[in-house]
Amino acid sequence: MTYEKFVQKIQELGLEKYRADQILDWIYKKHVFVFEQMTNLSKQHRSLLRENFCIQIPKIVSKRVSSIDKTTKYLYELPDGNTIESVLLFHEGYATACISTQIGCPVKCSFCATGQSGFVRNLDAGEIVSQILAIEKDSKQTIRNIVYMGMGEPLLNYDNVIKSIKILIDKKTKNIGIRRVTLSTVGIPEMILKLSEERLDLNLAISLHASTNEKRDQIIPINRKYSIQEIINAAKNYQERSDRRLTIEYILIKEFNDFDEDARRLAKLLNGLKVFVNLIPVNSTFSNFEKPAKWKINRFKEILINSGIEAEIRYEKGADIEAACGQLRIRNLLSKQL
Repeated sequence: MTYEKFVQKIQELGLEKYRADQILDWIYKKHVFVFEQMTNLSKQHRSLLRENFCIQIPKIVSKRVSSIDKTTKYLYELPDGNTIESVLLFHEGYATACISTQIGCPVKCSFCATGQSGFVRNLDAGEIVSQILAIEKDSKQTIRNIVYMGMGEPLLNYDNVIKSIKILIDKKTKNIGIRRVTLSTVGIPEMILKLSEERLDLNLAISLHASTNEKRDQIIPINRKYSIQEIINAAKNYQERSDRRLTIEYILIKEFNDFDEDARRLAKLLNGLKVFVNLIPVNSTFSNFEKPAKWKINRFKEILINSGIEAEIRYEKGADIEAACGQLRIRNLLSKQL
């Protein structure tokens, strides 16, 4: 629930408004998810809360910790038996949570493991928020940055995603700064335009991965419905309203989208936008694609920079634990079929 809705419900039960703050402090700060353990509430109040509310935190089915960089991959089971993934990433001085918005994904990008497991349903706002609480409870880390870049396409679950963001940035709950929230999308133009109306001022990352519609059609089927130019136009609108730098995600695939002309076309497409390009060598675990040679990756970056586009190469964190989205869920599903 949003803070306002929770206060309303608490008062309808005859409790004082400040009791809502006490309860949320237990949940979001102390990570106590059982009403009986909220000791500054009377037994009568705790019984009343138990009768009217439930706090559902996903169950950890599998947890893998990288020996390289401590990246932690979680596979969670929801009350209906479905599974989702979250990732805890460590940076110098802070931790980031990468969270899911759907069970599976309907977009089915050819290089992504999540899409290969099929689409089941959207997560509700509580299921999205609870991933943060579950990670913090298990890891004893305070999450400072949140990335909506796990399983699923966030803009195809728009209402629940926006509600979850508003819950997480509320000072009474997690109090995450909105500029520490990133939403990653494959690019749904009308929903990007709708997002710009929210005036949330969050970071927007667009998974472009190609500089021509012909190539993008081959790896991102939804591009046949939404062209690159439509996505770029929507991104320009978002930037004009938010004045935020955009992130462009570009997966580099050997002898497909890693040629010099691809880099030059990409630079031309992004001309006039304030952008940062994340160049990501493809993860070949669940696809037939291969990473380009290191010299070719560096050359791609150099062409962009020489064209006035800020770019960096992002190598996968947690490579030894298959931290990319969808891989643990696929393995879990396959194991159940054996």
